[in-house]
Amino acid sequence: MPTHPERVLVVSGKREELVTSGASMTWHDLVLYLIARHVGATAAQEVARFFALQWHQDGLAPYMVFEGQSGHGDAAVKAAQAWAKKHFSVANSMAEMIAKSGLSERTFKRRFSAATGLSPIAYIQRLRIEDAKRRLERTAAPVDEISWQVGYEEPAFFRRLFKRVTGVTPGAYRRRFKIPEYAQRSTLRVRKSTTDLKAR
Repeated sequence: MPTHPERVLVVSGKREELVTSGASMTWHDLVLYLIARHVGATAAQEVARFFALQWHQDGLAPYMVFEGQSGHGDAAVKAAQAWAKKHFSVANSMAEMIAKSGLSERTFKRRFSAATGLSPIAYIQRLRIEDAKRRLERTAAPVDEISWQVGYEEPAFFRRLFKRVTGVTPGAYRRRFKIPEYAQRSTLRVRKSTTDLKAR
């Protein structure tokens, strides 16, 4: 059976008798699906409300963290990946990667794609989107500013790319994953207490 890491549930079999859930917390979706299937959608919705369970209707793409493949054994590609991890936001980052590799553009693109499963430009885009996700979670910076910080001069392009990669808009991602203020205040109190103890 093929794997679909971005899906919450995979239903298969001639009679749809095989149902698997994705990430560990998607057991909510599996339970609610089974209730809806065998008892009814209304019952499933009532259970969801009663236990404050959430349907992951956007799939798992927003939750996935990008980590480029590194066990491929191609030294030139590994060096390019290491450079890209630190410099993905610079202008013409792909051209810089190619130049630093010492390979021809065609050879570099072929080897990079074979090693990582992504074209160089797609790889850079994934790194940029991953950094943007962290900024949306941890800062109050406007989306247009974050777009510029990760290497995009056109916010409209950034927004389209972000939604294509994650399945949700930057605003929707921030609403879902931003660290709540009460948790931030708690973290600041812990840090202050630790600092005070060290000062004594």
